[in-house]
Amino acid sequence: MSKTMSTALIRNRYFDELSATPGLYWLGQNTNHIESHPAVREAMVRSIEAGEFNAYAPPLGFEALRSAIVADLGTPGAEALVTEGGVNALAIICRARCKPGTTFVTTDPTWKWPCLFARQQGAEVIEIPIYDPACNYRLTPEALKAHVDERTVIIYLVDPNNPLGIRYTREEIEAFAAIARDCGALLVHDCTYRDFADGHHPALHAAPEGAVVSLSFSKWLGLAGLRIGALVAAPALFEEFAETATNVLGASVIAQRAAQAGLAVKAEWMTKVRGIDRANKAMIHEAVSAIEGLSLPIYPSHGNFLVLETVAAGVRPEALVECYRRQGIMIRQGTYHTQRFGDRFVKVSTSVPPPWVETFCALLPEMVAQARTLNDLPPQF
Repeated sequence: MSKTMSTALIRNRYFDELSATPGLYWLGQNTNHIESHPAVREAMVRSIEAGEFNAYAPPLGFEALRSAIVADLGTPGAEALVTEGGVNALAIICRARCKPGTTFVTTDPTWKWPCLFARQQGAEVIEIPIYDPACNYRLTPEALKAHVDERTVIIYLVDPNNPLGIRYTREEIEAFAAIARDCGALLVHDCTYRDFADGHHPALHAAPEGAVVSLSFSKWLGLAGLRIGALVAAPALFEEFAETATNVLGASVIAQRAAQAGLAVKAEWMTKVRGIDRANKAMIHEAVSAIEGLSLPIYPSHGNFLVLETVAAGVRPEALVECYRRQGIMIRQGTYHTQRFGDRFVKVSTSVPPPWVETFCALLPEMVAQARTLNDLPPQF
């Protein structure tokens, strides 16, 4: 065995150490740590007590959950494929469409893992820069049109964008759908954070036959560790993706029961969650405004997170991340999302208990001061 530890092992041990940190404040992965709705907990307990986990789930998901997902998205006639997290849905789509000689077009910043899946299949990944106030930190139809051609098989749109938190309008989604249709590409609309946004418009409404939506229960419902998500598409696309799906024995039974219970109480639950989320963002906004050089380039965010820009304050994002880690608080460095712009910002999650954010804000002046002097940093992922 090599004496040099692989990057994969270093990465795993990094997160293993975070997971083993007693009372860690998870403020870096956009996960939801607000206490679960009683109905969701009860559904999981009933499933465990009934021993449902002894058997496999249906390969496409329980029919009641599939129907509830389609109804919640407001796309009658579409079909839902339940997956092991939203990331698995995106892996299935990339596996089905990407191959050598094709292009996968997205933004920069974006969510990194679908880019990896596309490259694994041999596709060229094209990232259109949007970290710029000149374009309001968003993709424009003109920019997208300039980067697609007959080789483009997927246009991947994270909306609201992770990490920026911008949300596209109905008109923008319709324009993107038209561009995808003209070049023969599939519009993949990653709607992981749609439930934190006002006025979100799923691409299936604009392109019922030419788009697919990916969804996650990790963020709004707080089920990140249970790995439950879905893709939703017209019947023909659904059949295509079902043929290339890797979760052939179904997603977690317990997770599916929790997801179904969550959808049944979603209106009540998200009213609570979004109220806490908004208040947390306001606290961070006030704390950042008090420190010269720090800023929130996008405020308010349509996701359950904020980008905190550090470059004008003379602070390396990685140094600020390390200072907070030593205090038992996890935030995320920008390079997780983008090599091109990652030296400008950190990302802070806001769907968390208010005391976590209060502590983050109280420590901010001291952490910034410490970060300016911190040079020797361990690897971060």
